[in-house]
Amino acid sequence: MQQPATAAVTGGVDTHRDFHVAAAVDGLGAELGTAAFPATRAGYDRLLRWLERFGPVGRVGVEGTGSYGAGLARHLAARGVEVVEVDRPNRQVRRQRGKSDPIDALMAAKAVVSGSARAQAKDREGVVESIRVLRVTRRSAHADRTRAVNQLRSLVSTAPEPIRRRLHDLPRAQLVRRAVSLRVSPDEGLTLDSATKVAMRELARRVRSIDAEIARVDAVLDGLVAEAAPSLLELHGVGTDTAGALLVAAGENSHRLHSEAAFAHLCGVAPIPASSGSAIRYRLNRGGDRGANSALWRIVLVRMRSHEPTRRYVERRLAEGLTKREVMRCLKRYVAREVYKHLPRGGVPRPVMTT
Repeated sequence: MQQPATAAVTGGVDTHRDFHVAAAVDGLGAELGTAAFPATRAGYDRLLRWLERFGPVGRVGVEGTGSYGAGLARHLAARGVEVVEVDRPNRQVRRQRGKSDPIDALMAAKAVVSGSARAQAKDREGVVESIRVLRVTRRSAHADRTRAVNQLRSLVSTAPEPIRRRLHDLPRAQLVRRAVSLRVSPDEGLTLDSATKVAMRELARRVRSIDAEIARVDAVLDGLVAEAAPSLLELHGVGTDTAGALLVAAGENSHRLHSEAAFAHLCGVAPIPASSGSAIRYRLNRGGDRGANSALWRIVLVRMRSHEPTRRYVERRLAEGLTKREVMRCLKRYVAREVYKHLPRGGVPRPVMTT
């Protein structure tokens, strides 16, 4: 039975790579229907029209707005539909209710109606999304470079003595420079020495190629981050990489974070209440965005070395009996409060990128 035209309909979507399953519920959470749609632009249009058959669409809860649901979230937002980010049901709920795509879609819609899911989805258009995708490339390039350098050092440790003696215990840059310059004489033939030299030289060339790739990506990231949040880069200890991680965690529409406490919770640096009876205590928050948490840790580390007010604070808290780790947790919470003030509050115009 269709809802009256005046009743608001809430949708829920369980997203997959090739298709999405949608559910519609009324204002009390009663099921109106479920259906599957292809994960294409035409499928997104059909999904929205299907929801509108039951009445005006208020909000749609979407699982995986940062992965398989990103395209659908963009499509709905462009048409003025409020998109709510929904986490997948926990294991206890799934054991009680079972697991299927229609059930997950229905649970997403009911989570929006009940208010257990109310976080506005990140805006996946604009400068911050550009920063995110470039950071994916940068992160994988760093991993590939580390792997190649480790393989190069492994070859050095097992190389014939003349080669090992020349390259042992060298810093990375010097090791790569010397490995690139290794030459194989035609008179050597196919020996272990010549094979080792070729292997080392190719790995060193790979490292240099990745270095050049990282430099190109960093050049684009520098401009994007400076355009998105120039005042954030002015904070002590904040560079392009840490600023990029914090911007990606907050999202393009960082105004969805209603307070600095919400941002701190997102970064995993807000203490979690763990009180019982007369015992008032807090525990460490081990959730949140780990990339943003790591960025705050690096900022704190820099300030502990080169920022005089931070150094005085550390000395005072250590004298009070706190451990260094506990002091760093306090400082991360303070830095999160400071960073929140410098997050962009509106859309950032897309700059022209050059490669």
